[in-house]
Amino acid sequence: MKTVITSNEAPAPIGPYSQAIIAGDFVFLSGQVAIIPATGELATGDIKTETKQVMENIKAVLLAAGIDFSHIVKTTIFLKDMASFGDVNEVYGSYFTEKFPARETVAVAGLPKNVNVEISVTALKA
Repeated sequence: MKTVITSNEAPAPIGPYSQAIIAGDFVFLSGQVAIIPATGELATGDIKTETKQVMENIKAVLLAAGIDFSHIVKTTIFLKDMASFGDVNEVYGSYFTEKFPARETVAVAGLPKNVNVEISVTALKA
């Protein structure tokens, strides 16, 4: 059995998918990009601004599922340009305090809406 999680504080899906799904003890969050939920516009400026919006979107979906960043066990970061890794890592790291999740970072040729970063996470509900 699965439960769909939805948050009005995170961007609405731009395709046939859910913001998150709870299945058993796991919460699977779809990849988040830097869409500002209130306006539907992209957070622009620099990669740190974009990454902060991504992390805030993740936070909103986690909260809707009744959990927080401490419950994340795995993340995947997709980057349009691996030269952005240091700045993305700095912002990303500020959302965790201990027992960091497992992670991979992948360079990709393109992302939805031509963004520079997308992050997906898997968390434990328990």
